[in-house]
Amino acid sequence: MTRKKRRLYILLACGLGLGSATALALSAFDSSVTFFVSPADLEAKHAESGRTFRLGGLVEQGSVKRTEQGKTPEAQFRVTDGRASVDVVFRGILPDLFREGQGIVALGVLQKDGSFRANEVLAKHDETYMPRDVADALKKSGHWNPDAGPPPPAATWNTLAPKPAKGG
Repeated sequence: MTRKKRRLYILLACGLGLGSATALALSAFDSSVTFFVSPADLEAKHAESGRTFRLGGLVEQGSVKRTEQGKTPEAQFRVTDGRASVDVVFRGILPDLFREGQGIVALGVLQKDGSFRANEVLAKHDETYMPRDVADALKKSGHWNPDAGPPPPAATWNTLAPKPAKGG
């Protein structure tokens, strides 16, 4: 065997090992990574039930219903991004900043009936903060142009209609 062939075999073996290690690492990440999804993305992609992901948007006005299951508080509400809404059920104590018209991110699982069972609910920390993914969803849906000023008040997001294009 010549030196050239030996180097080629060593290089191929290293490439095969590196490729295998990369494939194993990516397959391990696939089951543990949770993605952010807006209600409109959820509706458009027809997500499969049973998959864990983060749902983000605003709590629709008038949608919050609080009950108790045994001694555990339960909240049912709708999350919207201005284009679509998703029913959310959460068992546990909601954050102090949770309220209607507030931006939230909920970690949980989509149920077969289309509702979202949240295991964790995170609320924004002040009146000017908006999760980046929620802001991106509002921009993409045409409800907010950052160059035109601040986003519309959160209380109106579930009633917004896309703005007509200028000059058309």
